[in-house]
Amino acid sequence: MRGFLYMAQSALAFAVMGALVKSAGQRLPVGEIVLARGLVSLALSLVTLRRAGVHPLGVRRGRLFVRGLIGASGLACVFYAVTRLPLAEATVIQYLHPVFTAALAAWLLRERTGAGLALSLALGIAGVLVVARPAPLLGLAAAEYEPLALAAALAGAFLSACAYVAVRHLSATEHPVVIVFYFAWVTVAGALPLVAPYLVSPTPLELLILLGVGVSAQLGQLAMTRGLRIQPAGRATALSYLQVVFAALLGALFFGERPGLATALGAALILAGSLLAIRDARRAETPLPEPAP
Repeated sequence: MRGFLYMAQSALAFAVMGALVKSAGQRLPVGEIVLARGLVSLALSLVTLRRAGVHPLGVRRGRLFVRGLIGASGLACVFYAVTRLPLAEATVIQYLHPVFTAALAAWLLRERTGAGLALSLALGIAGVLVVARPAPLLGLAAAEYEPLALAAALAGAFLSACAYVAVRHLSATEHPVVIVFYFAWVTVAGALPLVAPYLVSPTPLELLILLGVGVSAQLGQLAMTRGLRIQPAGRATALSYLQVVFAALLGALFFGERPGLATALGAALILAGSLLAIRDARRAETPLPEPAP
């Protein structure tokens, strides 16, 4: 149960992060938000590492760097999609990642899976098509979403899955905070030279929002990392589907967004596909030992 509770905490934190990113993105460039998120996470990681007495460089440094690069790329895609799409729709498409995670975990980590994986992938793709509505589909009017934003949401889902699998793989030898630390410094190192020439001076309120983005993201990352240490990667994401509910509520409350029938139907298809993938992964490898506090 601890693994599932960690994933539920992660879902809440990431939903709050998405709402804050959408708010900041009304004026600030996406790259600047990514940089701010990385800076806050880097500072918090350094403090946590020092308090825990853990060496920051870890054991498998090359693989830690690759995980950080994957995470930073996925973060940029997700932030772009959140600022360009309604919050609920962006989150629904992002939640293709359990299907991708199950497939990658079966391939790379040798976690067991069943024949239902192909069906789960088909359901997930159908769900994305219903949400995106590239043409009138099932009698629903076409949506006016940016193709680039939809592509970014899909890329973010796939890269998130890659990051989940990498965390599951690295958790056998690395402390959770070390994994988050690499993600943070790689994000900062990659974003700073790209963003520096185009920085927009944030207002005091925007500074607080950016701080909130970093703090909520850090809490979500740590909870996710601990959850993936305890549960196999294919099914650890089960309760993270609460993020879809949280995102819809926050979108309606703060941005006046009202998810329609297409979003609900697409979410149901993606949820069904991901739960099928999670069910097939239930007999995966044994949980990893949880690190000492």
